[in-house]
Amino acid sequence: MSKLAALPSVEKLAAALAPDVSLPRPLINLFVRREIDRYRQLLLADEEHSREEIEASTKKGLREFANSRLQPVINATGVLIHTNLGRSPLGPRAATALQQIATGYSNLEFDLPSGARGKRAGYLETALACLLETEAATAVNNCAAALVLTLRTLVEEGKNEVIVSRSELVEIGGGFRIPEILETSGAKLVEVGATNKTHLYDYEKAITPQTALILKVHRSNFYIDGFIGEPEIPEIAKLAHDNGLPLVEDLGSGAMMDTDKLAPIEHEPTPQECLKRGIDLVIFSGDKLLGGPQSGIIGGRSDMVAKIKKEPFFRAVRCDKLILTTLQESIDQYLETKADPTLSDVPVLTFLRTEVEALKTRAEKIITGLSSENAGISIVDTTARPGGGTMPRSEFPSVAIKIVPKNQSVPKLARQLRNGETAVVGYTTDDALLLDLRTIFPESDELVTEALSATLIN
Repeated sequence: MSKLAALPSVEKLAAALAPDVSLPRPLINLFVRREIDRYRQLLLADEEHSREEIEASTKKGLREFANSRLQPVINATGVLIHTNLGRSPLGPRAATALQQIATGYSNLEFDLPSGARGKRAGYLETALACLLETEAATAVNNCAAALVLTLRTLVEEGKNEVIVSRSELVEIGGGFRIPEILETSGAKLVEVGATNKTHLYDYEKAITPQTALILKVHRSNFYIDGFIGEPEIPEIAKLAHDNGLPLVEDLGSGAMMDTDKLAPIEHEPTPQECLKRGIDLVIFSGDKLLGGPQSGIIGGRSDMVAKIKKEPFFRAVRCDKLILTTLQESIDQYLETKADPTLSDVPVLTFLRTEVEALKTRAEKIITGLSSENAGISIVDTTARPGGGTMPRSEFPSVAIKIVPKNQSVPKLARQLRNGETAVVGYTTDDALLLDLRTIFPESDELVTEALSATLIN
């Protein structure tokens, strides 16, 4: 029991650590208590830990815990839609609208002209249908929910088979796989074709009286090359419709304009294109290439959208006022700038079209005045990527600040920048840390300079 004397007092240690982190005192007390309890068990198991070691470890752990709070981060990775860094940032217009709605009351389900209960998302659904150039549309809280909801609606007892090409049985973020999503939705997966080739007759042979629908899944996070082949969408659509079946496509990324016209990258299919080619319902994300909030959008035939909205599960995944507000503003802006996408303030689209020379000018300004005593600092050409499970083959020119530390390791330098007053997240190579300008907001350039100055002093 004498070992337990090494344990500091919870109250005294919590009081000593409180000035070091901006956390509520009860939360600090809870964290310290749990750490002391953990060390008590280790000491009772005959492990050796000094009081100084316990205090230092608890202090370090508390700082790391504090840094886990959601906070602004400067994305210097060159990955535009970075899943771990919050995917697509909202534009100023959507952010302003969010603040107005979030900090007051709104007509979420209230009809102002009549003074009676109103229809949630009525305006948004009309705007979405207009943008998609289709009959109807709706939105839920994420794309996976949109797919599950659609399958639950279209699949029924005795008619539950869903035909999917083997080349499209993808795994999306977090380990979720299309076969598992189908199973969760009550559907029975019917795989057709081979990994590299699927023919129209593969789909045709798979159709039975138990078939509920044909599902296409866009390969948004990987690609297949070489000896490959698949039927065109209009061919599959004709086959589906001749057999009285709906054709649904999960597009994933949700590009609303021609990506190949914004940057030297591949063309990403748009929902509008897919619907015109014969897809009955298209599903895609609102927080990837669209640049809106996390959401899942469903658009297409009005009878099918209406049926989906009547599914009881719809209420469990519907959008709250914050998602509806930011998505509404994002869609309105797309409609207003349709003729000239350069007028849009969606950050992802701005990042895509920024010229390399403009990035170089900013990089030079950032490093002006930085000391080279503790690190070699230079500007290098590099490549950026869309990220977020979109356009896996696309890379485009970018510019990065390259930092080669002299007195510390590259991982340590990267860690210091991540844990500084302003969190800066870059990427490392064997001998350097790189900060890609493509994904850094111009208004954050001074913060990057300050973070580098503070870090390179050590």
